[in-house]
Amino acid sequence: MSRINTNVQSLIARRALGINNMSLNQSLVRLSTGLRINTGKDDPAGLIASETLRANIRATTSAIDNAIRADTIVAVAEGGLQEVSSLLLELEALVDQSANEAGLTAQEVTANQLQIDAILQSINRLSEATAFGDKKLLNGDLDFTTSGVNIDEPNGNAVTHLEKVMINSAKIASGAYRQVNITRSVASEVAVLSGMLGGTVTTDTTTRNGTLDGTTTIQLRGRYGSELLSFASGTGTDDIVTAINDRSALTGVAASANQGATGAGPKMLSIHSTTYGTDAFIAVSVLENNGTSVGDAIGFASGAADNRETGVDGTFAVNGTAAIVKGLDVSVRAGDLSLDLTLSTSFGNGTSVDGTGAATSATSFEITGGGAVFSISPTVGLSGQESVGIGEVSTSKLGDYGNGFLSSLGSGLTNDLSSTNFTAAQRIVRSSINQIALLRGRLGAFQKDTIGSTIDSLQVARENIVAAESAIRDADFAEETAALTRAQILVNSSTTVLQIANAQPQNVLALLG
Repeated sequence: MSRINTNVQSLIARRALGINNMSLNQSLVRLSTGLRINTGKDDPAGLIASETLRANIRATTSAIDNAIRADTIVAVAEGGLQEVSSLLLELEALVDQSANEAGLTAQEVTANQLQIDAILQSINRLSEATAFGDKKLLNGDLDFTTSGVNIDEPNGNAVTHLEKVMINSAKIASGAYRQVNITRSVASEVAVLSGMLGGTVTTDTTTRNGTLDGTTTIQLRGRYGSELLSFASGTGTDDIVTAINDRSALTGVAASANQGATGAGPKMLSIHSTTYGTDAFIAVSVLENNGTSVGDAIGFASGAADNRETGVDGTFAVNGTAAIVKGLDVSVRAGDLSLDLTLSTSFGNGTSVDGTGAATSATSFEITGGGAVFSISPTVGLSGQESVGIGEVSTSKLGDYGNGFLSSLGSGLTNDLSSTNFTAAQRIVRSSINQIALLRGRLGAFQKDTIGSTIDSLQVARENIVAAESAIRDADFAEETAALTRAQILVNSSTTVLQIANAQPQNVLALLG
């Protein structure tokens, strides 16, 4: 049959040529872009999965950049602390040298004090000058802020349950605060030895008259050191208390004389450590007694036959979590809260009261914000944040309430070299050295175990996400090259067929002769 109005073969060839041209163009686009999916019609489901993975890649990359920036900031802070630490070590040497009073001239002591003043100024300058851009790192701007640490009684007297609060890290939602509740189950205790002095006033050898019945020498040992004390026969309790307290700074041991409930009779001698917890101890040895006997010089309570006692670490909980307790120092290391507290003596030993004057075994305060907060997770939010508190390291903050603060070593102040309070000065300096060392260690742990491990983890995650996205979206060049070759052949073949199909109707002209 020969028809010219409708060329079916040409239509078929044109349709095939169009399809083959589309395949050729698709292969050319994929090979030129390197992507299998260039538009939504290429693979709708694959495009959705690919775009989701691309968002994850961008978020993960940003988290890695944030973590690297956090590591840089902490490294700058740690560098400033390293210099402060060096200055404190030099300060320790100056205090120790100056304690050699007989070996130094007045001019040398004055020169040492000038150096100490310069060191204190340098520490304060480093506290203010250490910065990352315009963000100061060691002046307290990156410390956590708290509220409600002190409770005021109706009469205006402050009941201080906490002497020191150091928040290492805490997760707090924006605009919110974190309640911290401290409860005491068992109080911390000092080491205590109690007894009554001397010989007897009757034939009853258990009755003591409150004075030494012979020349007596005792060795008194405590946390800070030991001292030998010698007393004449007839020395009373009050005199022994005075002698022991005069040496408290050297031994870590103090004493008191307690009258009985009736207000009559000899006083009881009570010897106790000046600090709390298992690190605190007292030991009393009677080395010589020319009276009744060595054993009768001082009579201690039963259970202390060896004349040695150790303090007790109390039991405290912070937000229901058992705390690490060393005397009056309480620490907690929960996943979302890490802090170190120094309790007041009254709260730590169980004699504290609340605002009404009633006994209390609990206190609380709020963490209202602050801290150095870093977002180092692909998911922005509280769960993806890590924080670290960097307190102020000026001379007015280094030290503690028990020994004093570093600023007191300046000229004309309590513990300058002219005061000859070398023991107190050394303890302040060592307390400051310990504070800086702990802060540097905490920042180092944050860099290594939090930031470093996060960067490593995120980099592995990014590699895997990129590989998954590549498998979905990237073109396989071997496959696309083969498809291109096939499409080229089919286009050429379709073009030739279309040419033949279009020429076929001309054959009818032969019938018209």
